[in-house]
Amino acid sequence: MTHFSLHLTRRQTLAGLAAALALPTGAWAQSDRVVKFILPVSAGSGVDGIARASSQALSKALGQAVVIENQPGAGGVVGTAAMIKSAPDGLTLSMVSNNHVIYPSVLKSLPFDPVADITPIAVIGATPLVLVVNPKVPARDMKELVALFKANPGKYNYASSGNGTILHLAPEMFKDVTKTFVTHIPYRGVAPMVQDIISGQVDMGVLALPSAQAHIKAGTMRAICVSAPARIPAAPDIPTSTEQGYPGYMVEGWIAVIGPKGLPADQVKRINAAVVAAFSTPEVRESMARQGNTINISTPEFALAHFKSEMVKYAGLVKKAGVVPQ
Repeated sequence: MTHFSLHLTRRQTLAGLAAALALPTGAWAQSDRVVKFILPVSAGSGVDGIARASSQALSKALGQAVVIENQPGAGGVVGTAAMIKSAPDGLTLSMVSNNHVIYPSVLKSLPFDPVADITPIAVIGATPLVLVVNPKVPARDMKELVALFKANPGKYNYASSGNGTILHLAPEMFKDVTKTFVTHIPYRGVAPMVQDIISGQVDMGVLALPSAQAHIKAGTMRAICVSAPARIPAAPDIPTSTEQGYPGYMVEGWIAVIGPKGLPADQVKRINAAVVAAFSTPEVRESMARQGNTINISTPEFALAHFKSEMVKYAGLVKKAGVVPQ
């Protein structure tokens, strides 16, 4: 399986920082115009956690109040469509994940083009994904879980945040790598998915580490592995899939800031610089590290190229996973 990772050059990172430092003083002046981030995910998701942890710093960097509005539904299509329909004035933005470029491969009908109908502003970085089970599932590691599923094909199930989301594809990749069969149960967002894993209505799921960490510590979820190349400093006790003998199962999420199509170049530059400034503050960096996120802000140009290449890559992965467009 392919390892989804984000690689930015030193020049790209420094270019973003230089842009932040080069902003004229007036660009930071306080404005009474509110900037709304429409998130196509439910509260409690990895994207939501990053947006809320950085909102105060973003507000200071932009010189404007920042509000977060969750609009989950249809695997993220609802919220993204709402953002795309907004005016390209820099007052309505969004934070999105891998899901954004997966849409064309898993949906027969999509009300927008994930690249042509948006303005990419910055890829923020990556967040690790963790495979979890309800504590009643009699497996404590990858070997035991695979053996359990192989001995009981179709008996167990897994939850996702919606058809075609990264939290749907990640378990499908697990099934492909381990040659097991587990039934898919899609939900409308991360929050109800988490609730039913905890209650035992479903057996397994893959979550962004920030969404699962508190539940793992509380014992209401059991972590089986992180699908990362190395253990995560924020969760050092969770072994990787690779060290458990499954190097082919490796997937991580990425987060990006986007705006509607036609956002003027000066606005793109201003917002990108504000993102660089916000995520460079000690408070936000500490919060991101605590959540296990890797922060490396890209330029708008890199973000555009990244979206295009990721959309092609996921098309191939969706086909390999056997996901039928719905």
